[in-house]
Amino acid sequence: MLLTLFLFFLSAAVIYFACEFFVNGVEWVGHRFALGATATGTVLAAFGTALPESAVTFMAVVFGDTPEQKDIGVGAAMGGPLVLATLAYAVVGLALWRARRGRPNQAACINADQRRLARDQAWFLGIFIFKVGLGLLAFAWKPWLGILFLATYGLYVKRELSNDEESLDSEDLEPLKLRPGDEDPALSWAITQTVLALVVIAGASHVFVNQIEVLGVAMGASPHVAALLLAPVATELPEIMNALIWVRQGKERLALANISGAMMIQATIPSALGIFMTPWMLDAPLLAAGLFTMLSISLLWLRFHRSAMSVPALSAVGGLYALFAAYLGWHFYA
Repeated sequence: MLLTLFLFFLSAAVIYFACEFFVNGVEWVGHRFALGATATGTVLAAFGTALPESAVTFMAVVFGDTPEQKDIGVGAAMGGPLVLATLAYAVVGLALWRARRGRPNQAACINADQRRLARDQAWFLGIFIFKVGLGLLAFAWKPWLGILFLATYGLYVKRELSNDEESLDSEDLEPLKLRPGDEDPALSWAITQTVLALVVIAGASHVFVNQIEVLGVAMGASPHVAALLLAPVATELPEIMNALIWVRQGKERLALANISGAMMIQATIPSALGIFMTPWMLDAPLLAAGLFTMLSISLLWLRFHRSAMSVPALSAVGGLYALFAAYLGWHFYA
């Protein structure tokens, strides 16, 4: 157990420091491709940090030998969006609140394109309602519908990249960590740093997930609990770390865009894998995860659509995750 705890905290620290290199590198990549802050967060950063969760789903549904192992993949595909829609947004809200203590005039405001974030929530909600609905029906050609999820993500990326938002200004960027003395590093250096950071994040995330599973077994958690509560929190850690780093740097637009883009990936790519390789039938805990996710997204969309999102409101959605955890405890252990 001591070794497990040591590896747990060590891998979390490695993920955090690797994310420092990743967000720095991906900002320079976005600058080189003349992408705006939102597109950089929703496409480049989100795709990279969503890899651990997608890898968990892929390994479980493709190489799982038993229905229980495949259930972990389905649970990860449902639990990942729940974590992002609740805990990840709440972490940004709490980090903003902490960073702005002593500045009452700025304490509640959100510096982001709220209407654009609202559109992301609407896209996500439509996709998520469809995928939950599929989990209630059984028919022979259901696996083919996984193609729709991949196509939808492709359309989303096209929309993000075609947005005419002003590109990132190099004067607002910190020096590239691999080339601290270079004021205008080449694209190859930025890509190298980003890819190396992703490799470290993936390796550390794998260790972190393993320790979470060991701790779950030690606490007597069932496979469903590990799939819905523990594994998604572990694999979404890079997004949460990225958000904390960007909030610390005063770049909440990038932090929110990263979470929003990661949610679109989690709603499509892991879901497509699950629909391709499993019956995709949702039991009560999985349906509850879907309902809590949709409730959180509906609340987020309402506030973003009105450009009325505030730091307290953003922080409050984390309470829905606590309610879901309480439901799972009641369902499995009552």
